[in-house]
Amino acid sequence: MQQFTSVPRNDRMLTVEQLRTRILDDDIDTVILAFTDMQGRLQGKLVHGRFFLDSVLGHGTEGCNYLLAVDVDMNTVDGYEISSWEAGYGDMEFELDLGTIRLLPHRPGSAMIQCDLKTTAGQAIRVSPREMLRAQTERAASHGWKAVAGTELEFVVFDTPYDEAWDRGYRDLVPANRYNVDYSVLGSTIVEPLLRDIRNTMYQAGLTVESAKGECNFGQHEIAFKYDDVLTTADNHTVYKTFAKDLARQHGQSITFMAKPNQREGNSCHVHMSLRGKDDDELVFWDEGAGGRSVTYDRFIAGVLATMRDFTLFYAPNINSYKRFVKGSFAPTAIAWGNDNRTSAVRLVGRGAGARMENRLPGGDMNPYLGLAAMLAGGLYGIEHELELEPETLGNAYESGAPTVPTTMHEAREALASSEIAAEVFGEDVVRHYVHYADVETEAFDAAVTDWELRRGFERL
Repeated sequence: MQQFTSVPRNDRMLTVEQLRTRILDDDIDTVILAFTDMQGRLQGKLVHGRFFLDSVLGHGTEGCNYLLAVDVDMNTVDGYEISSWEAGYGDMEFELDLGTIRLLPHRPGSAMIQCDLKTTAGQAIRVSPREMLRAQTERAASHGWKAVAGTELEFVVFDTPYDEAWDRGYRDLVPANRYNVDYSVLGSTIVEPLLRDIRNTMYQAGLTVESAKGECNFGQHEIAFKYDDVLTTADNHTVYKTFAKDLARQHGQSITFMAKPNQREGNSCHVHMSLRGKDDDELVFWDEGAGGRSVTYDRFIAGVLATMRDFTLFYAPNINSYKRFVKGSFAPTAIAWGNDNRTSAVRLVGRGAGARMENRLPGGDMNPYLGLAAMLAGGLYGIEHELELEPETLGNAYESGAPTVPTTMHEAREALASSEIAAEVFGEDVVRHYVHYADVETEAFDAAVTDWELRRGFERL
């Protein structure tokens, strides 16, 4: 069985030998083996520590291949090539990435390892989100580059616990802040017991924490983490998102990362990305001699813009995602770019080593592997095809007349299904898989009877 590097990503993460010692010393009794599914969720197994050493460490483990062919409710869904009743719902292998061993300090006695997915014949499963991102990093590496990124993930905190929220049908929940606390120190300190616990827990789990700040929606906050290579950033993103919810439950509260949880401001996930040479000091996006952006950077921006409509489904993967795209909401509608312009989909910030592009399209519900893969794939397409960067949009991009992002999942589905670029950079099999994912979601939503319909029609129509 192939193993990835066992070198920890930093000194807060564990080597294989450190994990072995802690298990034998009874400090760790549970090893969580997890991968990220289509919906961006960590799925996997909680393995007893001694069994992990004896039977899993050298051989990996397995799970049903339906885990990449279900909906949010874990219903088996017809129409996927990877898994079906006719094929018998066989296994796929969890291949341990031993560079990702981390402690979970809020779950004493537990460690976690993230995994890649392989067929039982040892082939990479191309529709797996982590494999899709890995494929794009290899494409960048073929040019001598590596991609680095940071994701700025917003969430809304409620003082209503998860179980009670479920029982209430997610209505009449109590926000942790009753008013707009954007950048408010007082507003952050009100929620600080939870925010502090998340920051410190994530640091001990191997993430590098930057800061926390309040946002506009009632109870809305953001915790930022330092950028890293794109695969590490995606791994960390899923760990943070999963265990922030776990910590909120421990505090008797709840968190949502939904793109649009109510009629107020939605949850964004702004993605900052740049290319570097294999040596971190080698700049790709900046021309030191000219004191400005490099030609490569401009072509990368052009590629992200040129593919934004086609790839929107990877940035906005849920029905609810599209409720966020409202003029004047700081969520973009115009496919345009600007220097430090928060009204456009692409905002350029920084100089020199700090030069990077911010993609403001994704929401808090983005699957980080899919969103980062789409952004990197689009940028590389622009470089490889030498696309020219259109003129900067000045002023209010909402009123610029620029092309707009899809406003429904139906529209995003059609854009991806008909995209020759998507088929070129991801493969037709990957496109078919995620087009079917969109079909499943839209068919379920189109068949649902909503509270809005009942309120308007039950008595009055």
